[in-house]
Amino acid sequence: MNRRLLRLTGAATALYGVAVIRRPGLLARPSGLTAPDGTVPAAVEACLRPLALRDAACGLAMLLAPDDSSLRTAALLRIAADFGDAVLLSGALPARRHRAMALTVSLGWGALSVAGLLQPAADRAGRRCANGASGPEGASGAG
Repeated sequence: MNRRLLRLTGAATALYGVAVIRRPGLLARPSGLTAPDGTVPAAVEACLRPLALRDAACGLAMLLAPDDSSLRTAALLRIAADFGDAVLLSGALPARRHRAMALTVSLGWGALSVAGLLQPAADRAGRRCANGASGPEGASGAG
């Protein structure tokens, strides 16, 4: 598991979630969910904020997970949310370009977490550890 990639993905997800909670237009506009005048209807804001809160919570869980098991669980929740968004939003948004963007972005974020889970751990010198252990012992096989 690449802890650094997972924690960075979590941090970025949490920051984006908080930003969308404060300004739902950050998600509404690229999703095509604005009114003809470009404003975000109150009903759309009310629907997007819980999604943003979910993202912020999942991201914080990834960033602050105290151990590998917790980090793995948080990453799996993030992956489920991203792939769920890909399925649901790519079929529900108003225009084809918005659906394609939602599919691409959701799968991209989910793929980052999948990559973080599948990559072997790195020791402090940056070498990959074949057995998943961290530190010099894992890299050399001794220990």
